[in-house]
Order: sequence, then structure tokens, then C-alpha cells
Amino acid sequence: MSDFEIRTLDTEEHRAVSNLFRETVHMPPSDDAEWVYAARYYQPGGALGAFDPELIGTARLFDAELTVPGGARRPTVGVTSVGVRADRTRRGVLRALMTAQLEDCAARGVVFANLLASEAGIYGRFGYGLATRCRSYRVDARRARLRPDAPAGGDLELLDLDRALEVCPGVYDGLERRPGMMSRPEVLWRLYEMQLRRHTTPAKAVVHHGPGGPDGFAVYHVEGATAHPWTTTLEVSDLFAGSATAYAGLWRFLLGIDLVDRVAAESRPLDDPIELLLADHRSGKVEGISDEHWLRLVDVGEALSARAYGHADPVVVEVTDPLLPGNSGAYLITPDGAGRTDRPAGLRMDVTTLAMIYLGTWTPSALADAGRIEVRDPAAPAAADLLFGTRVAAWSGSYF
Repeated sequence: MSDFEIRTLDTEEHRAVSNLFRETVHMPPSDDAEWVYAARYYQPGGALGAFDPELIGTARLFDAELTVPGGARRPTVGVTSVGVRADRTRRGVLRALMTAQLEDCAARGVVFANLLASEAGIYGRFGYGLATRCRSYRVDARRARLRPDAPAGGDLELLDLDRALEVCPGVYDGLERRPGMMSRPEVLWRLYEMQLRRHTTPAKAVVHHGPGGPDGFAVYHVEGATAHPWTTTLEVSDLFAGSATAYAGLWRFLLGIDLVDRVAAESRPLDDPIELLLADHRSGKVEGISDEHWLRLVDVGEALSARAYGHADPVVVEVTDPLLPGNSGAYLITPDGAGRTDRPAGLRMDVTTLAMIYLGTWTPSALADAGRIEVRDPAAPAAADLLFGTRVAAWSGSYF
């Protein structure tokens, strides 16, 4: 029997949530000026609290949509601000919060939940699997040039931050999305506004205009302009392009800005084609590959039926889900779709592992070789690789 209460928090309690979460990640509370902006990225009714009798733990979410392979979009939640007070950890508070949150999502018809994990060992216990990865790189702006045969690009419009916050959400909403990308509700743009206003140098945006209108944008700021010796880095916080022309046009602009020594792009897709655009591909340097989003299939049946599959022999996947046992069972995966079945399973896995293969980031055969999938039909891993494979790398590009 737990000695704490879990309940949904009122708007008036959101600042206490913020203070507790920031304490758990060793940050000071927001001051009054920052809270004016921070309060705007809390979805009403989206925060849970654990009380004993004071607030000892919290988890919150916001509603959005997730794009799955094939282009369909289904309801998801972005999970954030998860923390337990240091003197109450390892007492079941986190499990109670995460379980209550998932049960609420299931009751509301939410299909997915996703988050960015502070530590890799936490969220697999609750059915979250690492579903997208990203890479970061720097480009030497002093010597980088686009190849002469790179797309010419269209018209470009430079915006200050206030104008960017008016224009960029609409451009983003109009773009085709790759697997893993989320819609961005108002509360998420307000988070980005707060973070961009923290910079000591002004944030700007450049919007690319193609034949059909705005089809890409980049948000950036320059660091080091007041340092000595004078060495500047243009940091790209957001870059989305709806076409190869828009992508090349945005990069041509960024690399052409005066008094910039390097351009740093964080959290880009694994298949981001920057090297292919550069006349000297060594003027760009990959600095690392890291985790991006962890995905939870809240409704396994709906998730599996929503996505498209490659051409291969059908495979039966048996799934186990201790936290949401209604998801447990066998599912027949075919090129035409997926659904429940009574057929014997060729592969058996938990819901965490299913999340890892769902967007195509990991292959079932690799996870089987690692011991994370039980193989009952020797032909099933290769067929599942083709069924779950995607043409482009899954990626979100949204942080929270």
C-alpha cells in the first residue's frame, strides 16, 4: 500500500511542479521574469503530482500527433518534467506516476507517448523504447561551399524572433513529415520562445519560399561575437525543409553569413545530406550520434494498424506488456496491414522492443542477435526487417 497520493494538478500548482522538477535536475527555480514565459508551456490538466502530503514527484504531458511510416498521424503525448524529490526516490513514486499517466492516456484514446530521457536506464521499465536517434555536426563556414550542382534554392526572408514565432509554426504545419515527427502545439512553441529568449545574442529565423509558398525555415543565433579572440559559432536550433531545394537554399544562406567561423547543427537526422551538398565534404565534421526520442506504444493494435509496411512474407509478432496488459497478444504483420491473430508467433518481444523497431530505427534481426527478441521462426527476422524498414531515417526534431 503506497503512502502517497497521485492526482492531476491545477493551473495554480504548475509553478510548484516547475520548481520541483528543476530541483531534481539540479537547476535553480525560475525567477518571476522567466516564469512569465515558462507558465505558457504547461497544458491545463496535463500535470500529475505525487503528494505525501506535500508535492514529492511530478510528471506532465502535452497532446500532439505523431507521424508514422506511411504518413498517417495518430494521437500522441509528449512526456516531460518527470522527477521525484531526492529524499523520496526508489520508493515506487516514479512507477506510480508513470503508470497513472499511461492509464490516463489509454483511457483517452492516445496511441503513443514519447519523451527525451535524461538517463537511458529509466524508461524501458515503463515500455518506452529508443525509437529515434540523431547526429550533431559542425561545418567550417570559412571554407565550406556548396557544390555548383546543388539546387539553386528560392527566395529567402529574414525574420526577427517575434516575427519568427508568428510565421514558423504555420510553415512547420504545412511541411510533409518523416516518421517520428510530431505536430507542435502552442505550448511547445512557447517553450522554444522561452529558450530562445535566454540567449545573450538575438535569435533569428530565415524562411525559404518555393514555388508554392513557404517550404522551410531555420532558426539560429550566433555565439561568441563579443568574445576575445573573435571566434563565432552560428548555432542552428531548428531547421526543417520540405524539399531538396529548400534544404540547399537554407544551408547556402547559413554558410554565407559574414563573420561566422563555424555552423553547429545539433540533433539532425541520421541521413541528413549535408556532406553531399558540400564541395569539400571534410569541411563538415560529425561530432556525435545520440539518443533522440523514446517511444511508448499505448495502444499496440492501433499503432500497428496505422503504419505502412514493406513487401515481405507475413510475420506473427507476440507482444508482452505488463503495465497495459490489454496490449499483450499476437499480431499478424503483412504488407497490407496488421491485426490480432491466433496464429503461432514467429517473433516474441516486449512492448519496449516493439517500440524500438516500430519507426524503423532498429532492425528486428539486430535486436534478435542481441537477445532482445525471441525467435521462434528462423525466417521471421529477415522478413520483419523488410516489413518494418523505412525509406528515410525516423527523426523528430522537436525537443521538450
